[in-house]
Amino acid sequence: MADEKSIHYPLEKIRNIGIAAHIDAGKTTTSERVLFYTGRTYKIGEVHEGTAVMDWMEQEQERGITITSAATTCFWKDCRINLIDTPGHVDFTMEVERSLRVLDGCVAVFGAVEGVEPQSETVWRQADRYHVPRIAYINKMDRTGAEFEKNVQQMRDQLGANAVPIQYPMGREDNFKGLVDLVTMKAIIFNDDSLGAKFQVTDVPADMLEVCKKARDYMIEKISEYDDALMHKFIEGQEPGEAEIKAAIRKGTVSLKMTPVVVGSSLKNRGVQQLLDAIVDYLPSPKDIPPVKGTDPNTGNEVSREADDKAPLSCYAFKIASDKFVGSLTYIRIYSGTLSSSSYIHNIRTGKTERLGRLLLMHSNKREEINEAGAGNIVAAVGLKDVKTGDTFCDENHPIQLESMFIPDPVIWMAVEPKTKADRDRLSDAIGKLVAEDPTFRVKTDQETVQTLIGGMGELHLDIKIDVLKREYNVQVNVGKPQVAYKETILGMAEAEGKFIKQTGGRGQYGHCYLKVEALERGKGIEFENKVVGGAIPREYIPAVEDGVMDACTNGVLAGYPVTDVKVTVFDGSYHEVDSSEIAFKMAGIFAFKDAFKKAKPVLLEPIMLVEALCPEEYMGDVIGDLNSRRCVIQELGNRGHLKSIRGLVPLAEMFGYATAVRSLSQGRATFTMEPNSYQEVPRMIAEKIITG
Repeated sequence: MADEKSIHYPLEKIRNIGIAAHIDAGKTTTSERVLFYTGRTYKIGEVHEGTAVMDWMEQEQERGITITSAATTCFWKDCRINLIDTPGHVDFTMEVERSLRVLDGCVAVFGAVEGVEPQSETVWRQADRYHVPRIAYINKMDRTGAEFEKNVQQMRDQLGANAVPIQYPMGREDNFKGLVDLVTMKAIIFNDDSLGAKFQVTDVPADMLEVCKKARDYMIEKISEYDDALMHKFIEGQEPGEAEIKAAIRKGTVSLKMTPVVVGSSLKNRGVQQLLDAIVDYLPSPKDIPPVKGTDPNTGNEVSREADDKAPLSCYAFKIASDKFVGSLTYIRIYSGTLSSSSYIHNIRTGKTERLGRLLLMHSNKREEINEAGAGNIVAAVGLKDVKTGDTFCDENHPIQLESMFIPDPVIWMAVEPKTKADRDRLSDAIGKLVAEDPTFRVKTDQETVQTLIGGMGELHLDIKIDVLKREYNVQVNVGKPQVAYKETILGMAEAEGKFIKQTGGRGQYGHCYLKVEALERGKGIEFENKVVGGAIPREYIPAVEDGVMDACTNGVLAGYPVTDVKVTVFDGSYHEVDSSEIAFKMAGIFAFKDAFKKAKPVLLEPIMLVEALCPEEYMGDVIGDLNSRRCVIQELGNRGHLKSIRGLVPLAEMFGYATAVRSLSQGRATFTMEPNSYQEVPRMIAEKIITG
């Protein structure tokens, strides 16, 4: 390897991968095993003991869940693996989204008992959005009720994946002792005493020969679709070589046409090294993926950058984390060129050039200092002042703007106020840092009550943020009741006139306009159009009318919630040579919009969540009854292993405190997951209560 302090690893030997899945499928446990086998840790960390290296935040160790994406570098078979462990809770979807944006490949972990769960589907869709090739790893094969074929079929049905097993488990549940590698047709049996580090490779046992042969034929038939020479051999009944099979699997995986399925039990240390082999053999290196595309901010033309140390610098800031020791850490994925410490880099968003402080190689929350790093690497930078998640850094003479991330709007708001005066001074500073770290966490001030409101993706999300405020920043706060992020819109169309005329001694105020408002389809936001002809309103006053409309939209008309999905057209008006001013037209715009909005069948919209509850059959009736009382529309009932699953659409407003309710209904045996689905109209009776609120 090159000099320790500068990281220039051959590109084809780098793998940037993430481990993503549903809550409790075993992502972090798998990551911990990977670190153990690659020699990064000498003792295996455990989630249930709170000693996992990847879960380094206190809140993570207490709750046994992963909140932030921890980034780590390790080596396996002369390949450098940059590993990112991501959260499974839907409240932290942004962390997953952010990681997938910069990864080249992904390991999707599934529990052998639970199979495909709702959050697995969310993660799968996110990986599809960013075209990330993936390997499916069926974990927990040693658990009671573990299935293999059923889960592979579920991946095909529910995720639409072309799942092709390349390993086959030997035994299930307590008898799970190893696996058969279908590529080499050898059995791998694990030795329990050596924490799975030692294993025997033997011939496939006679009683499994037929099943494995069938599975292997299926695998070869599927992968030969991506390789003509292999297809030829398959048709003629010839036996393909191991190298040919591996090359075909790699081709199919990298081109997103298939998902190889491997199997194991991370907690029992079985199958993790084979998973590492699969990562190295089948997931893409930065060279295998197409060159990164972006736009030239000067010309607006599309430009691309090859993954090459010699190319002009282009890199992407995908995460910002506060660190007690060094201040703010910016995680950066280098797409092309070389990044060196104490060099100058150009930030496209701000148009400024900043000097990099130190460059660090991260190992979860420990760090190692380096001087420079080449294309394809993931590093952390210290000393960047003005940086936000999703910023592009590049060479000033060769500018490129990389595509930014999709950031969902908050669905829930909560009022916070400092307990003491000392807390008040620290609060705005601390919240500012949290907002910089997490783009889905928002802050606003309520116009009427002058309270500080924080918004996020769910109760757990805000809970953790308040916990972080108390612990990391030592800010004690009182918390209000959670509030739902309602929106206002219209169903009809209406026109109205807005006048703002004041005549006092001296110069008066004169603004006058006619607006038309009409409904747009869901998700379109607000559109403003100018159809004034003949100079009825001079051109310089049109932006003032638009400002007024936007102002009215932000503050709402019915009950003070933001307006959405409305098209506003200004089509006429009048002005006064002397008295007209921008402020007068802004006020006229506000009056006209409010008037027109009230005439156009205004309605309130509320966030609707997709909820899935899992419970034993004997509690199913109670759980369904409770969901129905919360205005839930049940979509489907199904089986998930030995549990019953209930899926439905339910208003978020009815779901506060549901975690406690569903546990008490089922003696603590039911679990549920919830994710934002859409915005829908609030029933009239309930809307009236909210408006008069």
